[in-house]
Amino acid sequence: MLKKFIIERDVPGIHGNTAEGFCTIAKVSNKALNELGNDIQWQESFIVADKTYCVYLAKDKAIIEEHARKSGFPANRVSEVVAIIDPSTASA
Repeated sequence: MLKKFIIERDVPGIHGNTAEGFCTIAKVSNKALNELGNDIQWQESFIVADKTYCVYLAKDKAIIEEHARKSGFPANRVSEVVAIIDPSTASA
């Protein structure tokens, strides 16, 4: 079973990228993911100022770090998600 992780990447200037630049980033990431197989999946990424916050499903932290190495994108902080809450949690 894959666990959910949040990866914080320090990427100065990322917010100023173009659609073409983001397309290239996604292609590089997807290539690394394909090489790593079914033990890791990229769900989505949020671009904020000089950082990205990426949501991945993965077997463990080590495979996320291997993806970072293969893709050339930093993984400055990798945190396993231990719970997910939202407004509906208040009525549980």
